[in-house]
Amino acid sequence: MPQDVTEIFGGALAARVRALAPSMTRSVQRVAETVAGDPAGCAALTVTRLAERTGTSEATVVRTARLLGYPGYRDLRLALAGLAAQQRSGRAPALTTDIAVDDPIADVVAKLAHDERQTLADTAAGLDTVQLGAAVAAVAAARRTDVYGVGASGLVAQDLVQKLLRIGLVAHAHSDPHLAVTNAVQLRAGDVAVAITHSGSTRDVVEPLRVAFERGATTVAVTGRPGGAVTQYADQVLTTSTARESELRPAAMSSRTGQLLVVDCLFVGVAQRTYDTAAPALAASYEALAHRHR
Repeated sequence: MPQDVTEIFGGALAARVRALAPSMTRSVQRVAETVAGDPAGCAALTVTRLAERTGTSEATVVRTARLLGYPGYRDLRLALAGLAAQQRSGRAPALTTDIAVDDPIADVVAKLAHDERQTLADTAAGLDTVQLGAAVAAVAAARRTDVYGVGASGLVAQDLVQKLLRIGLVAHAHSDPHLAVTNAVQLRAGDVAVAITHSGSTRDVVEPLRVAFERGATTVAVTGRPGGAVTQYADQVLTTSTARESELRPAAMSSRTGQLLVVDCLFVGVAQRTYDTAAPALAASYEALAHRHR
């Protein structure tokens, strides 16, 4: 096996496995680590053979493929074949995401730009467009939309709400857990609640979504952990990818990149569906802002 294939050729897949590891069962983790560690070898295996190699079942292999963001094992196998082809060609990414304390600032810029591009590409590749479409339809028709997020995810929540307000929709962002639950109690069928949490287990975000879910609102989770607690109360789950965490760039920073892409996709979809009212509302907001700065 060439040196550190998971880092050189399968970095995105390996990063995804590391990110999802806390939510994986031991058998699923065994399959995930096997395919990330030997993409070339696993690309040649049928689902039965991979199950035999990892000492698991065919169902576990298929479940692992879906957890990693692929519709089924066939799709995962095709992705592994692509990594294997890259390995044979000898091409490797020109940059590493590791940032050293003594890196020149030009190298920092280049590495971060590479990292951001990879995170965006991974998020786009793993985003379930069927669930995204359902979330778009729900928000476009909602009486009101509440968005929950704390920390870095709270900034993304505010970004989504600001966008929705500018096209004339009623939306609120909540980072205070008490206010979030208090407002969630008021939701009902026809309303939408969106929870943004990379870990999928942030209690201050999971709890208001649970309350909204029990009140009959349509619920959406934007998370990097498709098996996290927040998904128990989500009608739609929109999964994000993150760059590999490092000492100088914690997960909170890299996760926000993927979250912002999902939020943009959701907003643009809603704006398309409500274009007749969204376009005049946007024009009015631009005019109001322009007038304020004259």
